[in-house]
Amino acid sequence: MYFAIVAIDRPGASDVRAKTRPAHGEYLRTPNPDVTYRLGGPLMSPDGANMIGSLLVIEAQDLETAERFAAGDPYRKADLFAEVSVRPWAWGTGNPDKG
Repeated sequence: MYFAIVAIDRPGASDVRAKTRPAHGEYLRTPNPDVTYRLGGPLMSPDGANMIGSLLVIEAQDLETAERFAAGDPYRKADLFAEVSVRPWAWGTGNPDKG
């Protein structure tokens, strides 16, 4: 099952994002037996100039596993986010697994 993780940064936390970004990238690249990271990237301000959050799509067995993965993200541990949602997601168009 796929899950979308949407996280919005706390205002004024760009320094936390910058300092934690290498660890966040490593977390996503490290193989996880319970989760497959599918895609993701930063959410941007309306003018496209600043990162203001994150969007990740993962594959996991259940919501509990997806939430545990989201909680382990170095960004989350560094208290970067004001809010985080983890929701089941149905991958429609553009799914590389479906051709």
